[in-house]
Amino acid sequence: MKVSVITAAYNSEATVGEAIASVAAQTYPDVEHLVVEGNSDDGTLEAIERAGHNRMRLISEPDDGIYDALNKGIRNATGDVVGFIHSDDFLAHDEVLSRIAGAFKDPAVEAVFSDLVYVSQADTSRVIRHWSTGAFHPRRLKYGWMPAHPTLYLRRQVYERFGTYDNNMRIAADYDFILRYFSQATGKSVYIPEVLYKMRIGGVSNRNWAKIRQKMDEDMLAIRRNRVGGLHTLAFKNLSKLGQFLVRPQRS
Repeated sequence: MKVSVITAAYNSEATVGEAIASVAAQTYPDVEHLVVEGNSDDGTLEAIERAGHNRMRLISEPDDGIYDALNKGIRNATGDVVGFIHSDDFLAHDEVLSRIAGAFKDPAVEAVFSDLVYVSQADTSRVIRHWSTGAFHPRRLKYGWMPAHPTLYLRRQVYERFGTYDNNMRIAADYDFILRYFSQATGKSVYIPEVLYKMRIGGVSNRNWAKIRQKMDEDMLAIRRNRVGGLHTLAFKNLSKLGQFLVRPQRS
């Protein structure tokens, strides 16, 4: 079973090498790593080339933002399973993709996801937040449930059936897609109760009040268009983040 991992990179010279290295270190043998670079104006392209490995393919050309880049990666992926690693982040250890591939051995499984920790930009050993997803149940969507998007791996056929990310959304297209899929999913999903992904704190959706407001507006649009709830869904989704700051010990 081939696993395709997609990284969208733009002006991430300082961190993209670590993201790539964490994929290169994976012990799982059948991996394809697509790095989609958007004509950065810093040294990102050179950093990618320095970190490149023999399981990596590079696409370097202009794009229309992160979701356009992710969609481009999905279109070019040849794996049976598709997932992502953002250019500021890294996989938690070298057995991550083996854990994920193992869960997909059951042909009825369409989706696999896990826990995620947010770490300090300055010291990635320092955990700031712990996102413990929990297992999926359809009723949880109305109460703001979603898996941490970077931990979500799907069979490639899921994107063929449900489409990809809405480029008209600039911040919440991942939430929109998650609601689109999980509100209609008929295949099995597997939750791995382990931290498999580490994300540096300080994403685009939390940079300032304007971005936070845009994120909330897009979240509400996603909730309404996928008919999973209302204002209470958005409220529960945001309130659930408070518990993530009660940092739990990581499972080995």
